[in-house]
Amino acid sequence: MAKKEFFVIGILIVTLLILIAHSEMGITIASAPEVSDGQDPENSKESKNRENKDNKNNNRTQDQKFIALTFDDGPHPVYTPLLLDGLAERGVKASFFLIEKNIEGNEEIVRRMATEGHLIGNHTATHIMLTSKTEEEACNEIEKTNQKILEVTGSYPAYIRPPFGSWSEELECIIPMNVVLWNIDPLDWKIQNKDKVVRHVVKNARNGGIILLHDSYQSSVDAALEIIDTLSRQGYTFVTADELLID
Repeated sequence: MAKKEFFVIGILIVTLLILIAHSEMGITIASAPEVSDGQDPENSKESKNRENKDNKNNNRTQDQKFIALTFDDGPHPVYTPLLLDGLAERGVKASFFLIEKNIEGNEEIVRRMATEGHLIGNHTATHIMLTSKTEEEACNEIEKTNQKILEVTGSYPAYIRPPFGSWSEELECIIPMNVVLWNIDPLDWKIQNKDKVVRHVVKNARNGGIILLHDSYQSSVDAALEIIDTLSRQGYTFVTADELLID
């Protein structure tokens, strides 16, 4: 009986030791940190945090909508000041592409544009199609306007809107000019109808849009201010054209 009892006790001890060994092994496996693709766990965690932060920043950028109001052919002695008043009331900055012959006698309006933070650009001296002229003639049109803007504002313009959108790299005379074209054109100068202009712009508005208008008509000024009010309610932020051209 003693031998049998010792044998049974031995079996129980061995069984108990096996169970204890398996239990410890299971605890070790469960408590081991999970590492995938040979990455250090802490580095992996930091990488995920950075990825989440980048995704949030990207989403925030994608949610923002920027658009630019631009005006050609000014300044106009009556309608440009009315437009500037409306822009100031709304805290909006716009871009003005000026004709040199129209600056004469309207210097105070141009200085006001500069003082109030609007972008002032070149629209040639006499609104000619630059590519239809010789390089010398085209350069004279550009430089004459640049010099006039410099004389009035104290700043040499860096941006040009060529009339009719007609431009060639050969026309980068004296100093390079940044060309500003457009992608939303309601033909305000042609239809001179506030409601139609507003409908066209609002319908075609998009992030990165550059709206082409002219501050030479009452209908265009009224349309511009209504466009600001409408698109602002839709979440758009109005910026100057150069801000959309910066990468």
